[in-house]
Amino acid sequence: MSAAPQDLTTAYLYGFPLVFNLDQVARYVSTGVGKNPAAPWNAFSHARTLAGPEDKFVTINNDTVYSMAQLDMSVGPILLRVPATHGRYFVLQFVNAWTDNFAYIGHRATGSDAGEYLLVPSDWGGAAPAGATVVRVPTRVASIVGRWAVDGDADLAAVHALQDATTLTPQDPGAAPLGLPAAESASGATATEAGEFWAKYRLWSREFPPAPRDEALLAGTLAALDASDEAGRDSGYAAGKAALEHILTSGAGNALVNGWNLAYHSFDYNLDYFEVGSIDDPAFKITDPQRRIVQRAGAALGGLWGNQAFEAAYIATYVDDQGEPLDGRNSYTLHLAPTPPVGAFWSLTMYDVPDYYLVPNPAGRFSIGDRTPGLEYEADGSLVITMSHAEPADPRARANWLPAPAGAFRPVLRMYEPAPEVLDQSYTVAAITRQR
Repeated sequence: MSAAPQDLTTAYLYGFPLVFNLDQVARYVSTGVGKNPAAPWNAFSHARTLAGPEDKFVTINNDTVYSMAQLDMSVGPILLRVPATHGRYFVLQFVNAWTDNFAYIGHRATGSDAGEYLLVPSDWGGAAPAGATVVRVPTRVASIVGRWAVDGDADLAAVHALQDATTLTPQDPGAAPLGLPAAESASGATATEAGEFWAKYRLWSREFPPAPRDEALLAGTLAALDASDEAGRDSGYAAGKAALEHILTSGAGNALVNGWNLAYHSFDYNLDYFEVGSIDDPAFKITDPQRRIVQRAGAALGGLWGNQAFEAAYIATYVDDQGEPLDGRNSYTLHLAPTPPVGAFWSLTMYDVPDYYLVPNPAGRFSIGDRTPGLEYEADGSLVITMSHAEPADPRARANWLPAPAGAFRPVLRMYEPAPEVLDQSYTVAAITRQR
């Protein structure tokens, strides 16, 4: 008897973050991604310039340069050294194999002083060097997603020095990382997209066990796969993929205000691992079991490795003030009145649909924010941003122009270190208005 279709849809939604995430991890250690060159396990890959359209990574930001590291804790403890940053915004975000954010080091979390952190396997029982903070890594493979704020090209040299002073040193220099096991059926002329996905899910879910609370769910999904034939697995994959696309475009259960999907809790699915800089607070936990799984899948596809809202709050929209899909053939305005209240900075970034990549444009502008030079503010300090594919004729609109693709698009507003009124939703952003 084949498994019920809903069982494989659940399996897909549960397994998608793991598979999608580890596929990106593999890219970073083999070919690199965009401006981040490939780097071996347990070493940083530093981007030296801001991201652009050539960086094929979902919802990548255009505010910071990235320092990425893929951890393999099979080598044992690893010493992370972070330099003094003199008040500059930065964050080193730690993400396990299942995409749970489990630690933060940076401006908000640990301050601007130099520091040492001993990264250790979850079952480690040794002694840390004097002055080092221990960070337990829940899965053997995990990621450090580092972001450094940059104020224009003239600021890059200073950021490069900080990147170079941020280092990882395995404490056993002779240990060799195990890396990612390869799924045998995920290659070859007869491989299908569905077959590759399920093969990776089977292998990687066993190699990188989830939190204990999910062990029964994992076992049930694997049993559903075992009970299905190839046709059933193919149809289950297709149904799961369609369900995920619907979840993402419908807002994944987040609050919708003026057409904006308030993704303040999109990354709150970690209930089990709270290391340095993370916040163990019911306000940042999705406790409903079904919503938690759905939310994690949507967050992975729409914004893999996104921060939780206490670090950076995100909102995105697909529609205008009439509920119609945003399309670059039209011209739109967004009136930020007032501009977002933040402790660090804010930005509005343009992405295409359905890939959620940055958009090539002749102006070479991919985002607008409080650090963008030459913006024209209103007398009351508010800001009117124009979004369109065609360049505006009006000089003031052109100064505040965020170029859009020729077709569908999705802008994302990021608020780094958001003020309390952002998180309690007393601060709201107006709908994007189509100009008629």
